[in-house]
Amino acid sequence: MLNAPEGYIRKKSSTIPFGYAVDEDFKGYLKPIDVEIETLDHVTDLVHNKSISLAEGVEMLKHKTNRSLSRMGLKKVVDKKYEERLGNKSKSLLDRF
Repeated sequence: MLNAPEGYIRKKSSTIPFGYAVDEDFKGYLKPIDVEIETLDHVTDLVHNKSISLAEGVEMLKHKTNRSLSRMGLKKVVDKKYEERLGNKSKSLLDRF
C-alpha cells in the first residue's frame, strides 16, 4: 500500500472535491490545496452566521480560488460542516428561514 503525504485523501469517485486536486505522483489520492480549503472554511462560516448569502459565498469562492461551486453545493458543505459540530440536531441552512 502506498503511503500518501499528510492531508491527502483517497479518491472515491470521478468528482474532485473542492479544495483538492489530482496528484499524478500518488495515483488514487487527491492532494489538498490549502488556499482553497481555507477559503471554503471561511466562506462556510460566513454563510452559517448569515453574514453573506449562498450566492455571495459562491462568488467569493470563484473570485479567490478561480474554482466554481454551485449554491446547492455550498449549502451541502455548510450543512455537513455544522451537522458534525452540532450533532444530529442540526437543521438545514434553508430550514432556518
